[in-house]
Amino acid sequence: MRRRRQTAAAKSRLLPLAGEGSISFWVCVAPIWVLPDYFDLLDAQGVRRVVVLSSTSRFTKKDSTDAEEQAIALRLADAEARVREWAESRGVEWVILRPTLIYGLGRDKNITEIARFIRRFGFFPVFGKANGLRQPIHAADVADACLAALQASCAANRAYNISGGETLAYRNMVARVFSALGRRPRLLTVPLWAFRLAAAMLRRLPRYRQWSTAMAERMNQDLVFDHDEAARDLSFKPRAFVLLAEDLPT
Repeated sequence: MRRRRQTAAAKSRLLPLAGEGSISFWVCVAPIWVLPDYFDLLDAQGVRRVVVLSSTSRFTKKDSTDAEEQAIALRLADAEARVREWAESRGVEWVILRPTLIYGLGRDKNITEIARFIRRFGFFPVFGKANGLRQPIHAADVADACLAALQASCAANRAYNISGGETLAYRNMVARVFSALGRRPRLLTVPLWAFRLAAAMLRRLPRYRQWSTAMAERMNQDLVFDHDEAARDLSFKPRAFVLLAEDLPT
């Protein structure tokens, strides 16, 4: 039953954009490694262009100290290669978009989880100075990029990194979440050994299963990607990192 629910959820994120008859243009917002399961469906529908979301995690987690994160980076890279090979073998135009940290609408697994932790515990743990740079990108800007990629002829058979319109330190990003919740920032600096212990305990809770020491280490790493090519080809103009009420979990 769980497998059926996961398959149905993935299929619901493979979005056709067309009228009657064959469906020529598609957007895949499911994890990119899901798409190969639907190559036959796309072939049957006469696909001409497909826009697929990958992630900059392909690069940022490649050298992670966490084996699971390394596996994710490898899986992303392999899936991108499979999409390109399949598309080019059939004369299908492909566009791969790699967003940075996605947030918005209270449904993401990044800012939303930080907000939930703050609401539950009243503080947020950080490792070291937590000055690693971030570029949060709003889900609506990702959606706009997908639509632009469907239409821009110059985007065919290209991959783009798409980042948010503002670059800020991890600690400042978390402080913005506190402010959006109407709370004074309370960041607790935790030694790595203590963070490792806390993460091991928190991972017993389903909501915090993906917490790891590698996550703490990245708080001090710059995860910055320019989006100049997307700005040029897709007229991509992402917003600054401003949290509205609808961007917070209910």
